[in-house]
Amino acid sequence: MDVVRELQNPDQGWMQRYEVVQELGDCFASVGEYENARRCYEKAAWLEPDEAGPYVGTGVIELQQGRVEDAEVAFRVALRLDAGSSRAHAGLAMIAQQTGRHREAFEAYLKSLELDSNNLTALLGLFQVSCQMGTFSQVIHYLKVYLQMHPGDCSVMFCLAALCARDGQDRQAVELLRDILSLEPEHTDARNLLEEMEHKAAHVNQE
Repeated sequence: MDVVRELQNPDQGWMQRYEVVQELGDCFASVGEYENARRCYEKAAWLEPDEAGPYVGTGVIELQQGRVEDAEVAFRVALRLDAGSSRAHAGLAMIAQQTGRHREAFEAYLKSLELDSNNLTALLGLFQVSCQMGTFSQVIHYLKVYLQMHPGDCSVMFCLAALCARDGQDRQAVELLRDILSLEPEHTDARNLLEEMEHKAAHVNQE
C-alpha cells in the first residue's frame, strides 16, 4: 500500500477522516512500520489539530526508535492538547524511567493510572519502578484494581504476588500463587516462588 499517495489523494474520502487515518497509524506502529505510521500521524494532526492522539502516537514511535528527546516533545504537546491523556503521561513516565528519574517516573505512572486504571503499560511500568524504589503500597492497590477488571491475568497476578511477598503479605501472596497455578499449572515462576514461600513458612514454624 502506497500510504503517501493514498494520504495525498483528495478522491480517497475515507483517507480524509481523522479516526481512519489515526487508526491506520496505530496499526503501522504496532508492526514496526514507523515511517508509514509517522505519515499517518502527520495527516491525522492536520485533519484534527486539537486532538492529542497523533502526538501520542508520534511519541511512541520516536521512543521505539530511541529518539528520547523527540518523544518527550511529542508527549508534552499531547498533554497540552489533552491534560487527561493517560497514554501521554505513561509515555513521559517511560522516558523518566529510562533516564533514571525514578521518582518522576513513579508520579507520572500514578497519574496515568488515576486517569485510566486499565492502562497495562502504566501498571507494569509502575511495578518496575516500585521494585527499584522499594515502594509497594500504591502499585499493590492499582494491581488489585486491574485484576478486578481482568481476574484471569496471570502475569499481573504474579506481579501482585511478588510484591505482596516483598511487602510481608505472605498469606495473600500464597493465595495468589495457588490461583495462578490452578489456571496455569506450568507457570514455573509461580511454582518456584510458592515453593520458596512454603519453605520459609515451614522454617518459621519450626522455630
